[in-house]
Amino acid sequence: MTDVGMELADFSFDRPSGLDATLPPEARGLARDDVRLLVSRGGEHAHARFFELAEFLDPGDLLVVNDSGTLAASLPATGPDGEFLLNASTDYGGGLWLVEPRFGPAEPGPIGLRPGDEISVSALVGRVVAHYPEIPRLTFVRFDGDLREAMVDAGEPIRYGYLAEPQPLSAYQTHFAARPGSAEMPSAARPFTERVVERLRGAGVGIATLTLHAGVSSLEVEYDALECGCEDDWNPLYGEPFEVPAATARAVTAAKRDGRRVVAVGTTVVRALESAFDADGGSVRPASGFTRAFVTPRRGVAVPDGLLTGMHDPETTHLAMLHAIAGRETIRGAYDAAIAAGYLWHEFGDSHLVLPER
Repeated sequence: MTDVGMELADFSFDRPSGLDATLPPEARGLARDDVRLLVSRGGEHAHARFFELAEFLDPGDLLVVNDSGTLAASLPATGPDGEFLLNASTDYGGGLWLVEPRFGPAEPGPIGLRPGDEISVSALVGRVVAHYPEIPRLTFVRFDGDLREAMVDAGEPIRYGYLAEPQPLSAYQTHFAARPGSAEMPSAARPFTERVVERLRGAGVGIATLTLHAGVSSLEVEYDALECGCEDDWNPLYGEPFEVPAATARAVTAAKRDGRRVVAVGTTVVRALESAFDADGGSVRPASGFTRAFVTPRRGVAVPDGLLTGMHDPETTHLAMLHAIAGRETIRGAYDAAIAAGYLWHEFGDSHLVLPER
């Protein structure tokens, strides 16, 4: 039973400095699947390595993973006031993109662009349409050509100030990446390797795929509606394209019907599954479109029984989702354990498996 009487303080914790993963594990002398794995069941928290994942799952469990591939979505740009960094977030079609203009990897905006301003990115020209309502760091820009081609010519993976140095695009692709479209890597699946997948199959654990093209995550910051309870009036999440195919919908519905656990690999998967849930029929249906599903303890979750994810910062919507799935006390205990053991945060960091109590 999750807690629903939440205050912003419930999502707060002190994360000591020095717990950022500043390089991929491969650059730290580890295999991709050798990052640490914290396994939480109620008040019990066990420490393992990611390649041991199958040992914590049961035959018949179903993992649902995001098969979105990562784009080289960070581009040098020029506007009326000079050069800046443009992180392309979400493609809405017809040349219209939601973007985050920044001063640099460690310096967010807003940078002062105004509707009607013209910018140049590689060989493309874009015109600022409008700022995203209530999120001035995000801006709609319509380009006169294919921004994805510009990414091939001049783009790099999005990175932030905590990373020690740039990494190749291959470092941002997961084992399941098949459909390019994410501005930032669906990082919960990064530690998967063929070794891990073979062990899961040998243990009778199923794997199903869906797609959600993730936008920028730099806006995962303090959100007062977690305290005020006004999620229904103001949603901080912009629409992200997703697709739950028929085969995955059938597999998830069958698992739920049979009492087998469905474990979402990443917060993107939770949002896609919740967007495809048919409350009247009590099943997951094939679905596609744009989702703004905002999962909080008040809203609750209908589909996933567990979640495999990374470590999330204080006072964020991602952390609110964890509380919705497992409850306040479980997540607080987990983060106390992770901090005490020196787990690493961010896309190249360690993993967290949250399972229901037996």
